[in-house]
Amino acid sequence: MHFRPDLARWRQLPSPAWLARLLDGAPVQAAPAGAWRLFEVGCDSGAAYLAGHIPGAAYIDTNRLERQPLWNKVSDEALLALLLENGIGHDTTVILYGRNSLAAARAAHLMLYAGVADVRLLDGGLDGWLRAGHALQQGAPAPVPPAAAFGAAFPARPDFLIDTAQARELLQQADGALVSIRTWQEHVGATSGYSYIEARGDIPGARWGRAGNDGDVHSMSEYQHADGTMKPPAEISALWRQAGVGPGQRTAFYCGTGWRASLAFFYAWLMAWERISVYDGGWCEWSRVNPPASCSGSRP
Repeated sequence: MHFRPDLARWRQLPSPAWLARLLDGAPVQAAPAGAWRLFEVGCDSGAAYLAGHIPGAAYIDTNRLERQPLWNKVSDEALLALLLENGIGHDTTVILYGRNSLAAARAAHLMLYAGVADVRLLDGGLDGWLRAGHALQQGAPAPVPPAAAFGAAFPARPDFLIDTAQARELLQQADGALVSIRTWQEHVGATSGYSYIEARGDIPGARWGRAGNDGDVHSMSEYQHADGTMKPPAEISALWRQAGVGPGQRTAFYCGTGWRASLAFFYAWLMAWERISVYDGGWCEWSRVNPPASCSGSRP
């Protein structure tokens, strides 16, 4: 099975088998309608990419998507420049994967925010590709001409991202839910979760949406199987219902600095939740109002 029929936006979560057929030029269900681009997304992992990646994939580093000291999104001008540089317009089908699925999800969310109409995330990432027995390619792919223009209003979905002031407003809304995609230890303040975030605790009034294994800010085991593929949407929806979160609410996901929240957002988007966003600043930005919190440094 190449897609997940239990998802409303099933085309946006393809399997490695589907991608392999697309790369081979074979007929595939839900083929891109026009131009398409494949990217590996990582953080400071360009050397690993060059050593072996899915054939034809270009590389995007998350350092081009977010900036210190808060690891928030880069300016809209910088994001647009990155997309155009990589030949991406609003009507380009973009297929993303990562060695870490959270990095790819971060890119997927920001591309949806920008207005790329057809963003797809490879279910299982690079590990899934390798488990399926597919080959890797070394070196950089042939360059692609940059896009002359995005071709649509930019950003097309500013509502997909909120700032701290909007997060505060959301907490006061009767139908609002600010959802913490963090481990239990982070949520209760046993740890900040990050070497570069000093403050411990969580946002008062936020609902705990869970994440993964304690002590691992890259784990999303509550949302993904051990092989990195998405759990059934019914299970994820039930998890959110336990936190008092439903599809009709105005919901914003956050974590420490955006990666885990982006995956939760993408899964909600796959399930056709419409009133959703990511609180970009997350605990890193929110906690700065409580000195001596400091969020500068490198990712763990």
